Amino acid sequence: MPIRPENLHRYPRDWNEISARIRFERAGGRCECTGHCGLAHPGGRCPAVHEQVHPDTGSVVGLTTAHLNHTPEDVRDENLLAACQLCHTCASTTATTESPARSPSPPARPPPDKSASSPTPTSNASSRPPRPGRPRPARQLSFTEQEAF
Repeated sequence: MPIRPENLHRYPRDWNEISARIRFERAGGRCECTGHCGLAHPGGRCPAVHEQVHPDTGSVVGLTTAHLNHTPEDVRDENLLAACQLCHTCASTTATTESPARSPSPPARPPPDKSASSPTPTSNASSRPPRPGRPRPARQLSFTEQEAF
């Protein structure tokens, strides 16, 4: 996770070296999360591996280093966790590690039913009616069109 500019002063000068040691030497390039994030990991440990496709999200994993106590100044090894983006984000939003483990959320929508006889929507935006309550923005005139007025 990128460090917010307003928190940069809270990290030690050698943070990049500390983070790399945790992610690659200690964790071997694999997420170390065993439920810190609140998600249930089959086998006990998150299977996400740096620069490979995440098995749950389908995105390429960028391994990060999370502070378990959310204090950037505390860089003790026991406070640092090599984490994939999913686990790092969830751990940051999970109040405690004692919350019951939860499974990843199901997809927002089921895949479209190919056998449905409903017509396929067109991609032509002008054929769609405007949304109620939201006026369409007026077309911006080019400089030459403005000169004509």
